[in-house]
Amino acid sequence: MELSKEEILHYYHLYWTLLYYANKTLEVLENVDSPKDISQCSLKDVAKLRYQLFDQPELIDDFIQKNPMSLSRQDLDIIASWKNCLKGRFFIVRHLKKYTVFLDAEDPPRAYGVLGLYTPLKELIDPSNLPVFVEAVLLPFENKIVYDGILAPSNIIIGKGISRGLDDKYNEAKMRFGIITALPFHPEKTEPSDAEKLKIYLKNENSREIHWEEIGELIHKDPELMALYHQEMGKVYARTYRRRLRDIGIEKGWFAVTEGLIIAGATTKDEVERILQDILPAEKRMFVYVFQLKR
Repeated sequence: MELSKEEILHYYHLYWTLLYYANKTLEVLENVDSPKDISQCSLKDVAKLRYQLFDQPELIDDFIQKNPMSLSRQDLDIIASWKNCLKGRFFIVRHLKKYTVFLDAEDPPRAYGVLGLYTPLKELIDPSNLPVFVEAVLLPFENKIVYDGILAPSNIIIGKGISRGLDDKYNEAKMRFGIITALPFHPEKTEPSDAEKLKIYLKNENSREIHWEEIGELIHKDPELMALYHQEMGKVYARTYRRRLRDIGIEKGWFAVTEGLIIAGATTKDEVERILQDILPAEKRMFVYVFQLKR
């Protein structure tokens, strides 16, 4: 989902108007005699002006009070909402169908679904280069979140370790708050359940190594979490076993794995279940993960 052409033109009309007014007070840009002149300035210079503007939100109040360009009440309300902007550093971590996800560096982290302007963000930031570290200003607009038109990517190289850590943060943000698509955002003070925490900790190898102590504490205090642990780890082992089974020529079937070992296999799931009843104590059944190998 992207903004329509009409929405983009509307956004820039309001944004350049506000920047023009701010520049008359701040005197950051030279030879600016109209809002349209803002669009002819370099992005670097406009970035300086916009940062000073959002550091002094009273300028927005002053603009709204004076309304020097005789804007409508609706347009003034949009500009007033920009006092709820988010400015700073973000990681761009995903291009999704509806938006691009910006992840902040807060604790706990939050993920924002952001729309592009004239050029979709997916075209500005190559998906193969994600994650990318940027400086940006995020603004509410028409019940959506946009960036203000200026992105400043960092030259920081994000290695695999940091990238895996960002995946953990992204998953945590989704679990806690979902992907935020409107500003301002007022989070409910909710603590994730132990089951939700455990799933996040077990998400990948890097996370499991970082949180091994927390994982141990969780699974030993609640039998249901112990069962969840084995089910989640069963999924991990199943991915490895699917490859290994294919490598030795097995192309289809049903298999049961627990604690890293395949303990049963057959052509149907029902057959595997019957084998488990014969060979496995009932109290251990909840620790087994059954998976299918398909051609």
